[in-house]
Amino acid sequence: MTAIEGVAELANRIRPVVQVLGGKFMTSPELAEVEAEVGLPPRSLYLRGRSAVLGDVPPKVAAELFGIFPHWLFDFVLPPATAALDAPSAVRAYAESSARWSRINLSAVSEPGRLAELLFRVVDAADASGLALFAGWKNAERPSGDAERLGFALMVFRELRGGLHFAALRAVGLSVPEAVVADPEGGRARLLRTAWPEEAADELVASAERKPDLRDRRRHAEALTDDRIGELLASALTEPERVELDRRLADLATFAQVAAS
Repeated sequence: MTAIEGVAELANRIRPVVQVLGGKFMTSPELAEVEAEVGLPPRSLYLRGRSAVLGDVPPKVAAELFGIFPHWLFDFVLPPATAALDAPSAVRAYAESSARWSRINLSAVSEPGRLAELLFRVVDAADASGLALFAGWKNAERPSGDAERLGFALMVFRELRGGLHFAALRAVGLSVPEAVVADPEGGRARLLRTAWPEEAADELVASAERKPDLRDRRRHAEALTDDRIGELLASALTEPERVELDRRLADLATFAQVAAS
């Protein structure tokens, strides 16, 4: 195995825990609690808070940034949420929901501050150009508590991988919904869970299935993403630190009962 293959395998191995735990707070009771406290309509802080790190993003632009959701959702949710809460307050509320979730779910993790430090080293070494959401959250104010910093680091790392993966999908000629159709963990069921009406989901599935080599393209995009994350891991961390990151994230996955890829 070459050094490049080794770090790409590490990138692939850590993907599930980063993907799951970096986004867990987004649908959590803690986020709903903060949402109510700041006066936002139910199920709107995720869209408003995540995008507000870039300011008052128009609904059509926000829909393109998020990628996976239908545009009507942003047209429906964002205008009243934007009127109810200014962008800096929305960013603080979103970060607070991450912090509350982290205090409840990550405080018992062994040395959460050390794992956060390793993740932030990778995040800070990454070129954020062209990765709008990642650029915003990379440069956002970070919490001070160890558990809170770990939750925040997982979220920002998730934004990094997501931005790189979207770029890889475009490079292989797939849209995000087409990749969802091709994903064994996605498909029509995931489209329905992300607000696509049944008829629109069926049309997306049929259109995607007509694309030549659909699943091979998705796998190629995943491999490209792993390669880019692997390069970052190799440049930002020493080999012993990469081994430590691998071990700590594996322990976290076991602690949080996150299934391997």
